[in-house]
Amino acid sequence: MSARIPAESFHPGEFLREEIEARNWSQIELAEILGKSERLVSEIISGKRTITPSTAIGLAAAFGTSAQYWMNLETSYQLSKTSEQDNDVARRANLYEKFPVKTMIKRGWITATENLDVLEQQFLNFFEMNCINDAPGFAYAAKKTSYDNFPIEQVAWIGRVRQIAKAMVTSKYSEKSLRESLDKLKTLLISPEEIRHVPRILSECGIRFVLVEALPKSQIDGACLWLNKASPVIGMSMRYDRIDNFWFVLRHEIEHVLQKHGQDGGCIDVGLESENSNNNITDEKEQVANAAAAEFCVPQADLQSFISRVSPFFSEQRVVLFAQRLKVHPGIVVGQLHRRLGRYDLLKSHQVKVRALILPSARADGWGFSENIALRGFHAKPERSRPIRPGCHRPEPPAPQ
Repeated sequence: MSARIPAESFHPGEFLREEIEARNWSQIELAEILGKSERLVSEIISGKRTITPSTAIGLAAAFGTSAQYWMNLETSYQLSKTSEQDNDVARRANLYEKFPVKTMIKRGWITATENLDVLEQQFLNFFEMNCINDAPGFAYAAKKTSYDNFPIEQVAWIGRVRQIAKAMVTSKYSEKSLRESLDKLKTLLISPEEIRHVPRILSECGIRFVLVEALPKSQIDGACLWLNKASPVIGMSMRYDRIDNFWFVLRHEIEHVLQKHGQDGGCIDVGLESENSNNNITDEKEQVANAAAAEFCVPQADLQSFISRVSPFFSEQRVVLFAQRLKVHPGIVVGQLHRRLGRYDLLKSHQVKVRALILPSARADGWGFSENIALRGFHAKPERSRPIRPGCHRPEPPAPQ
């Protein structure tokens, strides 16, 4: 008898029935030949019992086949019963390979569910994709530092910034207003507490300002995005909670907006803190943004003059007096000295923390805050709910076209 490979996966009892019918045997006769009970033979034929190696050896001797043939039939049938489950495992593994699933669920960006179809659809919506194997539907481009490939954690961070920004209502964007607002922002450099006014000033210029805590491994500092050519977004991660870093990154992103950088693909700034000088950067857009940020924090001619006069002895008194003359907080001067000189231990105590001062007045996600933004029919579970703040509009209008 030649071995057969079934086109479809039937339970081995179907093949056993054919064999005994071909020989005009009854189930009782096969049981007697095998030395097994009639019940065992009946249950194998009906598919209620599996074929064990011992039974396979008996069947092989009875029908002139190999024991492996009967074991293969059994294995094929058992695998066919679990194919749907295995497919779900493959789909779930694909999600975990492509996206930071656990982190996004923990942050409330994706709602945990046992329904795999619902889970996949949430990721499709979040990343604006039509198919789970597509690239994200929104454009992005990063100033690379130590990354050869673009980490999905950065893409997810951008997606959350976009998601929150789409739900915000601001004044119509005006480049003229934004340029004029730089003088207002400059007056805030004198005191850490004044940072709370930044979201309002930017909103009045038509800038959607969003703070989203960075995901692990992302090393992202900030981004300039455009929902459309008239709707700029500034996102910041505040991964360094220091007054100097906040103002440098903010002014850096404002310059991207003023120069209309990123309209065809958001500018994502990674590792700004690692740059010691503009000379280390080859990207022209980043050179422009860095130069504007440094000049805003501390006029560079004044900084160079100060360094020439007092180097290498930067006493606390001299730095504080210099900052007072410029009407900026000493921590901002210290930050610029760090970047210029590479002396990161110099007067670090003046680099005060500011994150807690701005979070209550900003649209923020992370650090115990969560924006409960609807995800096209799915609602993220917030980490901590909070009341609507004055000046914050919660209606969720359609995304700009």
